[in-house]
Amino acid sequence: LLPNFGRPTRLDYADVSTLHGNDQLLLTTLQGVVNRRNPRLYFNFNEENFDVPWLDSLGARITRHDNALDLVARYRREARGAILHDPDVPDSVNVATTLAGLEGAVAATAEQAAEHGFKTIADLRGRFKPGDVLGTYRWQLDNLFPRCTHALLSGLPPTRTVSVEDVRWREVARETERIRDTSNREVRTFDLSRELSGEDGVYLRFQDSFSDDGWGPSVGAVTVKADGKEIVSFTPGTDAEEPHLFDGVNSSIGADNNRFSDGGGYFVYRFTAPEGTQQLTVDVDLWNQFLVTATTTAPTRIEPFPYFRDYTVAMRAMVFWLPPSGQTGELLDEILGKVEPTTPYAGWFSNDVAGEWGGVDRASQHAVEVIPADYYMNATVHAGVHAKVSDRVPPRPRATLRNRVYVTLTVGEGDNVQYCQRRMRQIWDDDKRGEVPTNWTVSPLLAEIGPAILAYFQRTATPNDLLIAGPSGAGYTYPGSWPKEALDAYTKLTGQFLRRTGMDLVYAYNHRNEEDDGWVAFDERIVRSYKKNTGLRGIIQSWETGDLQIDPAGLPVIGNFMPQGKAQEYHDTLVKHIEGWDGSKPLFIAGAVNAWNWSPSDLAELGTLLGDPFEIVRGDVFFKLLGDHLGR
Repeated sequence: LLPNFGRPTRLDYADVSTLHGNDQLLLTTLQGVVNRRNPRLYFNFNEENFDVPWLDSLGARITRHDNALDLVARYRREARGAILHDPDVPDSVNVATTLAGLEGAVAATAEQAAEHGFKTIADLRGRFKPGDVLGTYRWQLDNLFPRCTHALLSGLPPTRTVSVEDVRWREVARETERIRDTSNREVRTFDLSRELSGEDGVYLRFQDSFSDDGWGPSVGAVTVKADGKEIVSFTPGTDAEEPHLFDGVNSSIGADNNRFSDGGGYFVYRFTAPEGTQQLTVDVDLWNQFLVTATTTAPTRIEPFPYFRDYTVAMRAMVFWLPPSGQTGELLDEILGKVEPTTPYAGWFSNDVAGEWGGVDRASQHAVEVIPADYYMNATVHAGVHAKVSDRVPPRPRATLRNRVYVTLTVGEGDNVQYCQRRMRQIWDDDKRGEVPTNWTVSPLLAEIGPAILAYFQRTATPNDLLIAGPSGAGYTYPGSWPKEALDAYTKLTGQFLRRTGMDLVYAYNHRNEEDDGWVAFDERIVRSYKKNTGLRGIIQSWETGDLQIDPAGLPVIGNFMPQGKAQEYHDTLVKHIEGWDGSKPLFIAGAVNAWNWSPSDLAELGTLLGDPFEIVRGDVFFKLLGDHLGR
């Protein structure tokens, strides 16, 4: 499903974390060309050093280089030349990447090509109209896709937003209580007159004042006044907002035409006042947990998005970025319809959560599974590493059914191979891991695109750690949206990868009901397909409220329960959740754990809080006891 390009035996390694996105783009496309023949280039992309801990597991001799750009001269002759992208057309970065794979070239600016001595293979400057996303990708589909591999599609953002260092923010307003509804909704007036001294306007940033629980600022309307005269007024998500939304990448539009951002996300507006303005005020319809700050310095800049392009270039895959709604969604449908069932779509979708639901659903309707991989780095190296991935199902601890509240805790996000490469490694190495029985979702597809990563988690797991498949098996998908005639192809593929990786539980998603915006439960047809083709013990289905417990086709399916906050609040929510339980029979709760905010230390704290009548068990024990309860 996900080819490799040979075993790395010698790697030239360099840190590229401080380089501009243009240089990172050049290097990653060069990496794809070079590593297609034999993996020899490996880079560290982030100051957090996510890529460094894996060096010891690659089985290769490492040569370190202080200057990554020196490697351009070393390997320049292996590339036929350069594809020049257009700075005025961000999506030309993706077209240049596609052409780089087809032509064995690098993606570069005209200045980079001249500096490094690359001849020009194709010049995309002036080829596409600025802002014409449809026209750009229509040209690519018509002219390049026939030459591309049809075994992989890739959705990557053409650009990224990079924070500018040493920006000084003034706090304007902050919600100090954990409020997760509209109870604090009101129009608040912020005086930004102190920021009028800036030459580049005023930047107003909205963040989550409690980034650990996912209920960040929500803005319903904005009005700006200069010396009492209205100069700007808009509702989020409208054309009137667009000129003032400086950075909205980490935010979404809600059902009430509100812009919101949760956790570590934010969004920034930029306003300019007429010359001579003495007072600048902003009226904001605002609610939930907000932190509002202001500055006169542009806080971010736009650069090419460099990640995962080594693999797409090596594969000769077509790279695009089409929001899954409206006309761009229709073109996305057309592309998805041109490949065979179970073809992977690697990358991600725009517009945060809404883009996720819409994009995965569209892919599912075309029998295409999604591999979240837009930040997966050095894939051409990781795919080729020889590592022993165990196909052995871990032995299940003995347990006897009693009248207890059985809780199984599942850390999500494992379908996301970049999470497995980055965040999961960070929290996995917490010395508190293993104190509490925990299910860790991982992608079984790592057996092909990152075997050493998967093998590391298998090898270092404690008896309290259980690896289970992330949504919804062999790639993220909504089985209920698959064409009926193609569903077995997906569950068969899932069964193959589960047997290769020794997993027999899956955390799964399904499509959502448009009327009430809730998840749709798996029906007997879906569960029968899983049961026939995978050998699963059970399925934990995304459900939030936790009140799903069904047994279609003789395979138990339970909905996960998603309490907010950290250990104490999680505990209190569970206690409230079982208020009606009389202790006369067992109760089963599948508890979801937020992978981005929790760590094993938090899990250990929760374990000390959850005493009688709760009992935390591994997922395999949980489903064994649930089966006993159901009369298996």
